[in-house]
This record gives sequence, C-alpha cells and structure tokens, in this order.
Amino acid sequence: MTAVEHPARDGTNGPARRPRRIPFPVVDEVARHCLQEEEPETVHIEVHLPGRLDPARLRTAFTQALHRHPRILMREAEGPWYRRRYEWELTPDPDVDVVSFPPPDRDALKHARDRALGAAPPLTASPPIRLEVVDEDDTSHGTVLFLTINHTALDGPACLRVLATAAELYGGRDNSPSAPPVRTPDAPQEQVDTPSTWTPPARVAHGTPEPSPGNGVLVTELSVPHRPKGAPYTVNDQLMVATALMIAHWNREHGARPRPLRITMPVDDRPRGTDMPIGNGTRLVEVPFASAELASVDGGSMPDLLRRTADRTRALKSLPRPQLGHGAALLTAPVVPVPWRAALTRGLRRAAAPWTSTTLLSNIGRIPYALDFGDTAGRARAVWFSAPARMPRGLTVTTASTAGRLHLALRWSRTLLSHGDGAHLRDLFEHYLHATQERRP
Repeated sequence: MTAVEHPARDGTNGPARRPRRIPFPVVDEVARHCLQEEEPETVHIEVHLPGRLDPARLRTAFTQALHRHPRILMREAEGPWYRRRYEWELTPDPDVDVVSFPPPDRDALKHARDRALGAAPPLTASPPIRLEVVDEDDTSHGTVLFLTINHTALDGPACLRVLATAAELYGGRDNSPSAPPVRTPDAPQEQVDTPSTWTPPARVAHGTPEPSPGNGVLVTELSVPHRPKGAPYTVNDQLMVATALMIAHWNREHGARPRPLRITMPVDDRPRGTDMPIGNGTRLVEVPFASAELASVDGGSMPDLLRRTADRTRALKSLPRPQLGHGAALLTAPVVPVPWRAALTRGLRRAAAPWTSTTLLSNIGRIPYALDFGDTAGRARAVWFSAPARMPRGLTVTTASTAGRLHLALRWSRTLLSHGDGAHLRDLFEHYLHATQERRP
C-alpha cells in the first residue's frame, strides 16, 4: 500500500509514514529550471455555465474529485542543494483551500483572467492549481469557472479531467468522455514535402508593446470551419494553416523580412477516462512552413496548402519521439546536482532562442466531457484554454470546441504586443480560417 491509498497517520494509530515521492519528469524539470516571475507559466481554463453553483457543494465535490485523481495532490519536496533530482511529494489531502468565490464586481471576468495569467499557484502547496467561481455579469444567472494551473506540474487536459469528475460528483450526471471521432487510417506515405528546418524561423513582429510585463489574453467564439466530407485534411490542419497565414500577414504588415515559419503543436495520446494519467502528458512536434508557400495564398492554392499541411502533421504525429526531444532527456539526466543542470538549461535556452519555433498552436479539439453540473448550473456552453506566451515566441493560439462552436484564445507577451494588436490578430485569424473552407479541394 502507498501513502496515496492510505494517508499518513499522526501517531495515535501507528507511526506516520513519509509521503510518497516521485522524480520530476523531463517536462516538469525543464519548466522548473526556467521559471520567471515576470511571465508565469500558467495554463488558464475558463468554463462558462448557464446557471449558478452552491459554494459548499462545489467545494465538497471538487475536493472529492482531487482524491479520485490523487496524482494531482502534489507539491515540490524540499531537498539539499546538492540533490540530483527535483521530486514531487504526494499528499493525502490538499494543503490549501483550492476553491474560492471572489466578490462580484463590474469587470469580474477581466480581473479573473488577469489573475490567471499574472500569478501561478505555488509549487510548495498541494495541489498547484486554483479554482475561482465568478458571476458572469449583472444581467444573467451564468457562472464562470476559472481554473489556473501551474504548468510546471500539470497541463490543461489533465485538469479538465479532474473538473469533469467534480461535475459528475456535484450534479450526479454522467460526465464520461464521448467517443473520439472515427478517422480513416492514413495510407503509408513514402515521402513528405517538408521545408528545411536548418534556418532560424520567423519571429512574430513587434506590435505596440505595453509598459507592464506579463501576458495578455483575448478570447472569442467562432464557427467551427466547414470541412468537406472525405477531405484529406482535418479541422486541426485548417487551424494550423490559419495560424501560419495570420502570422505571415502580420509580419508583412510590419515590414519583417520573409522567413520560414515553424509552429509547435502539442500531441496528446492519453485516454480521457478516469484512468487518464495526470501531469504534463503531451509531446511537442514542430510543423514547418516555407515563406514562399505563405506569400500569396488564394482560393486556388489553399487546397494544396491544406493537403501539404495534413501530410506534415500526420507524419510528425506518427513518429515516436520523447516529449521534448532526445536533447532534453539527456539534459535532465541526474548526473550532477540540480542547480548545475538548471544553470546549463537556462544558458542553452537563451542560446537556442533564435531557433525557437515561431508560435504554438494548441488545439484541444472537441471537449470530450459534457461538464454537466446538474439542473441548477447546467452544462458548459463554452470552454476556453490559454497556454503560456513567454518570449521569444511571445504569442500562443489555443482552440477548443464546445456545443458546435470554436473557442479561440490568443495569448501574448506584453513586451511584444498590446490588446489592440491582439484584436487585429484575432481578425486576421478569423479571416484566414474562413478562407480555408471557401472552396472544395
């Protein structure tokens, strides 16, 4: 038996046992080495419900959900300076009250987003997440759940799994994941047309930076793009093309020299049931685009670009690869003390900045859970995610679909862009996403 299954005793019924510890995985360690107070590594999840929630009942349901997924009940373990690994310490119960109900105010949603982007839950208290329950506005009975996650420990899909469990415990309704879409197996490909990755990729051109550091975010709701039946590409490929064209257009407007683009794409192969592994479970691949193929795309050339993009994403997803590549696994080998590896990691990250991908597109896809909180609160009608947007990328695009609508979040570094720049990028994204569906291939 482990400490996860049976909490440590206080001595009255037997000796207390040391909490179980597990070494940091590669992704967690690299993120831990590179923490910055100016731009916290947080993931923000925003769930809109049509009704209201009972505070005590929600707090109970969410605490029970944490115990159903005990891997989330963790904090960074203390250790001597010369230790060779960071370790997570799994706790029998939360160290802090995770759920809060901020008092209502006129700009409650904006303030909640600012908190989600501006301050990460500490790694020293279990669990490294927080849940804020905010009234939607003064004219409706809606509620918005804001989940803020310290990305050093966890990712969005894992925490959404925990929230789905909480919804089931709160509302008493089935929140099992829906079946994934059935896809025709891809035919083997002998060769994929992939631009060279030896050239440093384009950076997002500076817009109108803001004086304060940190991240800004803009969320919007769009139509899910139409895809003809039997099309050789997916909605994810349409989102990838729209992102590439958005940045190419933005850079042309700002006089940047044409350069190839590389877009990082998380790939998540985990199951979505209650046995879903909790933690940082995605692997990252980079989808390249040559500058020439983005220079003058029209209705006639769009189908070819979509097909080439589909070929690249399929090939990349099919390749077995460690989450951050073989270099990161070598860099985090426990050969020397953690502080020495941290200094080396930060130095290499600065040196590799020119080769960092242009941006990140994280497409969560169709939300697999109903997130149904019962008769009073109802089921989710919109879910937004946003991923960290630290420099040198400075911009991330995150999408998810709920109730037949596409929910887009653009998140940026304020040292690169302003809110007005974000609004313009949103308009460009919407334009090019629409362009991907205008003609049948």
